Amino acid sequence: MSGTRQLAPTQSVEVKNPGRWLALAVLVLAVLLVAVDATVLGLATPSLSEDLKPSGTQLLWIGDIYSFVIAGLLVSMGSLGDRIGRKKLLLIGATAFGAVSVLNAYATSPEMMIVARALLGVAGATLMPSTLALIRNIFHDPKERSLAIGIWGATASAGAAIGPVVGGALLQHFYWGSVFLINLPVMAVLVLVGIKLLPESKNPVSGPWDLISVGLSLVGIIGVVYAIKELASHGLSVEVVAAVAIGAAALYAFVRRQYVLTAPLLDMRLFKHRGFSGAVLADLLTVFGLSGLVFFLSQFLQLVQGREPLEAGLAELPAAVGAVVTGLIAGRYARRFSVRGIVAGGLAAIGLALAVITLVHRETGYPLLGAALLVVGLGAGFSFTVTADVILSSVPKEQAGSASAVSETAYELGAALGIALLGSIVTGVYQGFPTPAGVPSGAAAAAHESLGGAVEASTGLAPDASTALVSAAQDAFVDGLNIAAGVGAAVLLAAAVAAWFLLKGQKLEDGLEHP
Repeated sequence: MSGTRQLAPTQSVEVKNPGRWLALAVLVLAVLLVAVDATVLGLATPSLSEDLKPSGTQLLWIGDIYSFVIAGLLVSMGSLGDRIGRKKLLLIGATAFGAVSVLNAYATSPEMMIVARALLGVAGATLMPSTLALIRNIFHDPKERSLAIGIWGATASAGAAIGPVVGGALLQHFYWGSVFLINLPVMAVLVLVGIKLLPESKNPVSGPWDLISVGLSLVGIIGVVYAIKELASHGLSVEVVAAVAIGAAALYAFVRRQYVLTAPLLDMRLFKHRGFSGAVLADLLTVFGLSGLVFFLSQFLQLVQGREPLEAGLAELPAAVGAVVTGLIAGRYARRFSVRGIVAGGLAAIGLALAVITLVHRETGYPLLGAALLVVGLGAGFSFTVTADVILSSVPKEQAGSASAVSETAYELGAALGIALLGSIVTGVYQGFPTPAGVPSGAAAAAHESLGGAVEASTGLAPDASTALVSAAQDAFVDGLNIAAGVGAAVLLAAAVAAWFLLKGQKLEDGLEHP
C-alpha cells in the first residue's frame, strides 16, 4: 500500500510531461522499419525469383536468414544496449540498417542476397530491444506502459501490413530492389529526430560485454533452427544431427556460462518464474502462426490465384487491422479479466484460423481468406501485446534491454520457425508433384524447385504442356499449404492450453516488482 502511495506523485508529473509520447513516436519508426522488412519480401519473392533464379533452398534462406540472425543476436544486442546506452545503440543500428538496405536492393546473385539479408539482420538486432527497453525506462506507470507497448505492437502489425501494400505498389512500377530502398528516408528521419528527442538510459552497474556468450548464443540459435528447417524439408540426416548437436551444445554452454558470470548477458533466473516462461513461449508461438501464414498466403494469392502484388498486399490487410485493434486494448482487457484468458484466447483464435486454411483450394473466394486473416490478427494482437508486457514488467528498468531482448528473440525466432518449419512442409509436399506428360526434363527440374520456377519454366512450353505444368504445380503448392496450416493449427491450439496453465495467477497490476 505504501509503495502505491509513493508512486502517485511520479505518475502525476509524468502525465503532464508530453515528451515521453513524442519519444514513443520516434521509437515506433524503428519498429515500423524492421516490421516492414520482415514482410515485404513475401510479395517481392516472385519477382526476385525470376531475376536471381534461386533454388528452392536458397529461396527459403533468403526468406528466413534475416530472422535467424536477428534471433541469434537479440540477447547480445539487448545486453549491449544496457551497457553502452540504448539510445546510442539504436542510432548506430538505424544508420547501419539504412546502409545495408542499399546492398540488399542491388544484390546480383542468390548468394549475395543471402549475405545482404544476414547483414540486415545484424543491424535489425540492434533496433528492436532498444525500442522496447527505452519504453520500459520512459513509462514508469504500469497502465501507461501497457498502452505504450500496445502502440509499439500495433505499429509492428501496421508495418506488417504497410510492407506488402507499399511493396506491392512499388513492384507495380519498379524492380524488386525498390522494396529495400524505402528504408532510407525512414532511417534518416529516425536518426535526425531521435538525436533530439530520445533520452539516453543504461545500466550503471552492467559489467563487461562477454564476447564468448555472444558467439555461443548466435551459434546455438542458428544451429537449432537450421536443423529444424532441414529436418522438415529433407528428413533426418547426418547434417541435421550435426546441426542439432552443435546448436544444443552451444546453448547449453551459454546457459552454464550465464550462471557463473558476475555480469551475464541474460539473467537465467528469470526463466524460473512460471509466468515469465509462459509469456515467452506464447510470444514465440503467436508469431510462429502469424508469420508462416502471411508469408505463404502472399505466394498463394499471386502465383495460384493470379493477383497483382499490390492486390495481394491489400488482401492481407485484415491480419494487420485485427492486430492493431486488439493490441491497443489488450492491456486494459487483461487487467479487467485475466492475463491467461486473453493470451490463451488469442492463441486459440490463431489456431482456429489456421485450421480454416486447411480447407483452402485454388478457387477459394476471398471472404474466407479475409476472415481467417482477420481472426489471426485479432488473436495475435491480444496475445503478443500482453506477453510483451508481462516479460518487460518482470525486471527492474536497469535490465530492460535484456528483458526486451528475450521478448524480441521469441518474436524473431517465432517468425523464423514459422517460415522455416511450415515453409519446409510446403516445399517438401510441393516438390513431390508428378511431372505432366510432354514437359522436358530441364523445365520439370526448374518447376520442382519452386512455384515461381514452375510459372517461369512454363513460358517456353507448348500451350497444353504449359497449362498442365502450372496446374500440377499449383495443386501441389495448395496441398502443401493445407498440410502446413494443419500442423500450425495443432501447435497453436496446444499452446493455448499450455498458456492457460502456465500463466495462472499472472497479473499486469504492477510492473515494478522483480521476482
